[in-house]
Amino acid sequence: MSQYELVLFDLAAILVLTFGIYFRRHQRRDMVVAFVGMNVGIMSICRVLTSVDASVGIGIGLFGVLSIIRLRSDELDQREVAYYFAALALGLLGGTRVTEPNTSLLLSAAIVLALWASDHPMLLSQYRIQHLTLDHAWLSEADLRAHLADLTQGDIRRVAVKRVDLVNDTTQVEVRYRIPSNGGAA
Repeated sequence: MSQYELVLFDLAAILVLTFGIYFRRHQRRDMVVAFVGMNVGIMSICRVLTSVDASVGIGIGLFGVLSIIRLRSDELDQREVAYYFAALALGLLGGTRVTEPNTSLLLSAAIVLALWASDHPMLLSQYRIQHLTLDHAWLSEADLRAHLADLTQGDIRRVAVKRVDLVNDTTQVEVRYRIPSNGGAA
């Protein structure tokens, strides 16, 4: 299998994993761009590191940089982390001497295309996630789901109760839902 076929295989695999498996089960739109961006970035870096005379320390150092970005930054969401990593990968690809000149171009284009496609506003735009504090202590999940469906005007996909306060009569919840195609209010 040629290196280009391996790149295409990796792209197909991450798309199946992200859209065919993960998103169908968890409906987290923010993780789509993170998974696809990270995969393409890491694959690109690995392709470069295996084609040049580089030490393992460079690869470990790159993951250290990513950890520093994540730990020292203000509340980054998964999408922003993917963009940071993509920027890091593009910098490495642009700054590393590669035996085949087209490899860096192909991999850089793959990173940009992957982030463009996976973070496109039209992609999965009907899916939402909200963290809510409700002014009632909901103990029945069925009643809570019905209330959330009415409140969001959406198709409730997942509800995670974070806290029920019976003294103050509140419920903190994370709700994942899909708004209808006809553009229901959310």
